[in-house]
Amino acid sequence: MIQKTYLKTKDQCKVKFSVSIESADRVEIAGLNNDWDNPIPMSKKKGGVFECVQSLPKNSQHEFKYLIDGSEWRNDPDADGETPNEYGGTNSILSV
Repeated sequence: MIQKTYLKTKDQCKVKFSVSIESADRVEIAGLNNDWDNPIPMSKKKGGVFECVQSLPKNSQHEFKYLIDGSEWRNDPDADGETPNEYGGTNSILSV
């Protein structure tokens, strides 16, 4: 799930990412701000839900994927769309 909260006083949007993967020990978000080398760790909550809040610039678009336990890549079904990537798969698209 993706929740967007636009801040009236700043050119930022707070984006809350939530993904439920009960079998995972670690989930990270890769690709935000075009940074694929430094995934952002998500906090594990009850019931296998991982959450993360990021501030992103308004009127921007980001490609991203979830990295699960350092080896499995997964798109977000609630993303604004998908785009092909160079590996023959797709990346999630977030528009803020």
